[in-house]
Amino acid sequence: MRKFDLKVLLILSLGHLVVDIYQGALPAILPFLKEKLDLTYAMTGMILMASNFTSSILQPVFGYVSDKKAMAYLLPLGLVAAGVGFSVLPFSPYFLLILGLVIISGLGVASYHPEGYKTAHFFTGDRPATGMSVFSVGGNVGFSLGPILSMYIIDLYGFPWLPVIVVPSLLCAAVIVAYRRTIMVPVAVHGEAARREAPKTSSVEYIALAMVILIVVMRSWTQIGLMTYIPFYYIDYLKVDPLYAGKLVFVFLFCGAVGTLLGAPIADRFGHRFFVRLSMFLSTVTLPVMFLPAVEQSPFLFVVLGVQGMLLVSTFSVTIVMAQKLLPTKLGIASGLMVGFAIGTGGVGVTILGLVADHYGVPVALYSISVLPALGFILSMFLRYDD
Repeated sequence: MRKFDLKVLLILSLGHLVVDIYQGALPAILPFLKEKLDLTYAMTGMILMASNFTSSILQPVFGYVSDKKAMAYLLPLGLVAAGVGFSVLPFSPYFLLILGLVIISGLGVASYHPEGYKTAHFFTGDRPATGMSVFSVGGNVGFSLGPILSMYIIDLYGFPWLPVIVVPSLLCAAVIVAYRRTIMVPVAVHGEAARREAPKTSSVEYIALAMVILIVVMRSWTQIGLMTYIPFYYIDYLKVDPLYAGKLVFVFLFCGAVGTLLGAPIADRFGHRFFVRLSMFLSTVTLPVMFLPAVEQSPFLFVVLGVQGMLLVSTFSVTIVMAQKLLPTKLGIASGLMVGFAIGTGGVGVTILGLVADHYGVPVALYSISVLPALGFILSMFLRYDD
């Protein structure tokens, strides 16, 4: 493994930021596609489903292919596919064409992540969680920027001008190609050496990997659930200004990105398993505080949500490093399982919260999220993992 290389990690993180802009922006532009083509809500749901399936659930497939052979060209290719597929959406006159373009964009997102995490692994040196956090935070920021950037373009110039959002993907792909000798060649050399030297994964390690996946599912279910139901709770139930609800979600997401950076060095110092347990325990303790009558409509709520975001998301890069350590010869699959499958499965869990909201109301759905970090903490107590 090469020494810690901040320059390479920042280049890869920039690509991560850009590719996740398109993933984050899609839900924000759905109302414009719906109006333009007179789509039903079911059709818009199909668009999101196609995007989630290709961009998240298929990531382990790309990871499997990536592990078989060095495929660093997936980095610039994934960026271009994600950007072009998304940016052409305003020109599409047919629903089926929209689905096709969303699938192309989703495949670009799905191909970048496993290859990006695998590549980043070889430049983290003796600080694996810290290095991985540099790469991961790019995605956190990009996902948050997507809706803002797309709405800014549409608000200033109109929906037909949205295709200009393709520019970052093309520029970033060019940067990665320009640094290909620095990034791609060492990965191929060190990757082959790592495959020869790594021991065979035992059944105990596969069980540990399954436990880590379940913990990430609980974490993702909590995160996506809060992102989804905080607006419903405060806009529809408490009747507050929609902008206020938007600010709450932004604080939660932004502090989550900060937590990704701050938590990784702590995990490297005190142990990955210990840090995951600590994160899940503290998230379990702090989450119910936001529902206290004295907090839920006070300015202190922003502090509580900020702390919750930092605690919950602080293990984002840590769990990826744990999976890569448990599957040292299959770094692409390990990354795809953590970032794609586990997070995507956690997102599917929000559908269950929707059923709870339909039958028992939005408050009950939001309150029930408090159980999820507790389940993650219980799972972490049974996790067998050597730092």
